[in-house]
Amino acid sequence: MKNPFNIWSKQPEYPKYWLEYETLFNKKTSPVLTDTKFVVLDTETTGFDYHLDRILSIGAVEIYNNEINVSNAFEIYIQQERFNEQTVAIHGILNHDLIQTYTEIEAIEQFLKYTGNSILVAHHAVFDITMINQMLYRQGLPNLKNKVIDTVDLYKATRIKSNLIKQSNYTLDEIAENYALDVCDRHTAAGDAYLTAIIFLKTTVQISRKNNFNLKKYFK
Repeated sequence: MKNPFNIWSKQPEYPKYWLEYETLFNKKTSPVLTDTKFVVLDTETTGFDYHLDRILSIGAVEIYNNEINVSNAFEIYIQQERFNEQTVAIHGILNHDLIQTYTEIEAIEQFLKYTGNSILVAHHAVFDITMINQMLYRQGLPNLKNKVIDTVDLYKATRIKSNLIKQSNYTLDEIAENYALDVCDRHTAAGDAYLTAIIFLKTTVQISRKNNFNLKKYFK
């Protein structure tokens, strides 16, 4: 058996698109909010088990200079072997024969090219990022290198501390209701990504009014 810690062992040979993605992180990102590119994402999945379940679709939209660039949105559907009818009914993702689908490896390549070295934003981000990292792992690739911000953390920072607030689950529906946002596209990856992007803008505007605002404080 080969020793995985042998200094003479051959390093993994990653595909060109991964190497190009990695090199982007040699550049320093701007600490100024309006000079930073964010990619707000959401995943729809067959369930909530990191190991057994799979991503059905990824939706994303970019934010730059406090504006959502809807003309450059990202949405991709992934071919499935594991399928959960109850989950599909919730997400509104119907027969995959009616839409163009991609393999995991194809989806990964397109997603990495879209995100680049942007700061990723998601609601309850641990779940989405872990599901994407599991997808990378299955293809023999390392975890995402991007910094990540969770809109739950941003939203909490805008709220008055109270026992009632602390008991909240901070769902997208709850926050959207508090901000009087339209939720007609909920439970699609693209729709939830756009809703999360609006929440991101609303919360960062409120937080940035504070003198001690530091974006890095929210990095994961």
